[in-house]
Amino acid sequence: MDKVRIDKWLWAARFFKTRNIAKQAVEGGKVQINGQRVKPSRELEVGSVVTVRQGWDDKTVDVLALSDQRRGAPEAQKLYCEQEQSIALREERAAERKAGLGAFIVSEHKPNKKQRRQIHRFRQNMGED
Repeated sequence: MDKVRIDKWLWAARFFKTRNIAKQAVEGGKVQINGQRVKPSRELEVGSVVTVRQGWDDKTVDVLALSDQRRGAPEAQKLYCEQEQSIALREERAAERKAGLGAFIVSEHKPNKKQRRQIHRFRQNMGED
């Protein structure tokens, strides 16, 4: 197999649960090949560098093999190798998020109608200044 569509490969490599979700991610600009935004029909080749944004994290992987069939996780992991920089950056950002977790104020309930209006007024006033 010389080439395979990027959406099929992302699905086969288990980055996304379905091909449709993989296609939407590619169309939304969350996937890049060699630093360029691509379309779902773009054909992927061995040796390409793929950057995938999943949630808060960006994964940069080198393509080692191609497949258009979804198999078990151990086989899917043989299709790519994540770069060392990508792993280090993800771990660093995860630690920052974990450390900053106490900085957010967590409410036990949703704001009521009066509180929502106050929030909207406050935001509008902040935008005018």
